[in-house]
Amino acid sequence: MAAISRRVVLRAGLTMGAGGVLSACGGFGTTGGDGKLVFLSSQFNAVQEGQRFRTILARAAPETSFVAAEPAAFAARVTAEVQARKVTAGVVGALYGELAQFAPGQLEDLSGLASRLSGGGYTKDMLELAKFGTDKTYFIPWMQATYIVAVNKKALAHLPPGADVDKLTYDQFLAWAKEARAKNGRPVFGLPGGPKGLLHRFIQGYLYPSFTGGQITTFRSDEAVGMWEYMRELWKYMVPASTTFEFMQEPLASGQVQVAWDHVARLAGAPASAPNDFVMVPAPSGPKGLGYMSVLAGLAIPKGAPRQEDGKKLIEALSKPDVQLDVLRQNAFFPAVKTQIPNDLPVGVRLEAGAVDSQQKEGLLALAPARLGTRDGEMSAAFRNTFTSIVLDKEDIRRTLDKQAKVIQQLLDAAKAPCWRPDPDSGGKTCRVG
Repeated sequence: MAAISRRVVLRAGLTMGAGGVLSACGGFGTTGGDGKLVFLSSQFNAVQEGQRFRTILARAAPETSFVAAEPAAFAARVTAEVQARKVTAGVVGALYGELAQFAPGQLEDLSGLASRLSGGGYTKDMLELAKFGTDKTYFIPWMQATYIVAVNKKALAHLPPGADVDKLTYDQFLAWAKEARAKNGRPVFGLPGGPKGLLHRFIQGYLYPSFTGGQITTFRSDEAVGMWEYMRELWKYMVPASTTFEFMQEPLASGQVQVAWDHVARLAGAPASAPNDFVMVPAPSGPKGLGYMSVLAGLAIPKGAPRQEDGKKLIEALSKPDVQLDVLRQNAFFPAVKTQIPNDLPVGVRLEAGAVDSQQKEGLLALAPARLGTRDGEMSAAFRNTFTSIVLDKEDIRRTLDKQAKVIQQLLDAAKAPCWRPDPDSGGKTCRVG
């Protein structure tokens, strides 16, 4: 396979992504009592991902102690330490939306470091995002990712007539799921609906944009009602254990599921033992287009952090192309720096690269909720609760949307959070649920 250019990985629009991924186990772990610089991250909370990243870090920056925390706990710790002026974390790594809540007042100015790293080939959008509307840089882009669909080739035999698996509509996706169940005698499609699964991102970043063109401002629109009717029907053809699935690569690898949507890092392991049995494809399109969600993580230094020169050295180490390629190989997060994607990638990551590129070309970018701080989890819960009420409990769609709209608006009001894509720019004013 020819080397894949970085443009395949994630285009400029993708760099604006936000939203928690790979959140699994909580707890802060070590606090740096061993004398090492503390790197606090909202990413790589899952045990295996964390272990693999620590191995990378041990080579790239051995005098660093990696501490993983779920997004809400991460936000609470950074806020508390900065406000108390007792900062223990030398560097923080988090998603754009998570860092946005701290900028600019609670993050150090990294303009000088950004200048030194300017040869890294970061996109213009990345560099603008890192400024948070100011003339200074507050984070250095770290890594990026998105969500796609993994397919066992056995399922391709059940595609609707004339359907192109790389350019599916949601109607075709539903028809495919129906036919696959009929021919297999059981459902073979799955979604990550478990407690730590990312089903809420499917709803926020894929269904809502594809069916309504928005996320918050269209939350209870007529189009949203139609979308939820669709989701009710689609769920009938999901493997019943979808309510327990967290990482879809596992049921895919076991054969319990043949078609699944999930985060690229949670699909990459599926083809490991049977590399010729899988393809990775873009998400389907709806009436408003191919809605997709993307993720950008950045590296920053909290205001008043200790050992800031050491912190900058750590950021420089993590910004090297070979280190970012190691992260791609091990944890399926793509580089933020400009670099050739090599041929020796794990098969799952290699398959994902083409699907990611195709999705970007025609997709309608959606971002996960941003600037919610410690209440980010409550927003995710609101979307999951909406799903539970409408799809699992069969409650009235309109009444459920009206009820959850109030919950979402309260969260937005408390955080004074402006709208994020694909909703229209609210001009800095609090986003309003529509």
